[in-house]
Amino acid sequence: MCQKVVRKMCKICQKVVRKMCKIYQKVVKKMCRMYQKVVRKMCKIYRIPLSAYQDFSAFKLYLFDVGLLSAMADVDAKTLLDGNEIFEEFKGSLAEQYVLCELKARTDLNVFYWSADTGTSELDFIVQIEKNNVPIEVKASENLQAKRLKTFAEKYNSKINVRTSMSDYRKENWLTNIPLYCIGNITTLV
Repeated sequence: MCQKVVRKMCKICQKVVRKMCKIYQKVVKKMCRMYQKVVRKMCKIYRIPLSAYQDFSAFKLYLFDVGLLSAMADVDAKTLLDGNEIFEEFKGSLAEQYVLCELKARTDLNVFYWSADTGTSELDFIVQIEKNNVPIEVKASENLQAKRLKTFAEKYNSKINVRTSMSDYRKENWLTNIPLYCIGNITTLV
């Protein structure tokens, strides 16, 4: 008698679990559809040409709006304006988010990111402008070091290399610095 009750209870539990899984799948699908409206998927590339070597299993997700990212991270306007220690930790992410938003809103460029095979080096973005693959390193301040960009430029012998930062526009031997506020004009500035 006891075994019959246990078996019946197990069958009931299995039905409940199946039903819950179906409900969960529907909720997840609906959430994915919602997030497709606000999230941008950016694939990793590991070789050149860009579109031929996309790694669809490795990607980063970005929101369509810097304000959404700030709100989701509970960063209030005072923190952004005052520039306190909390902002110091987060400003790189906000700068990257801003650059991607500008590139997608003001250009028709496909945007990727690059990572070394060993995973020791990573570039924020890489785009193709005409026949040139253009690596972009984002700096949230006036830090003018671009070690990862230099590594990429040397490895792939890229002709156009872009660092975007709070510094003014300047063209050097191997590098062009574009101010963050002008990154949406990258196709005309390089």
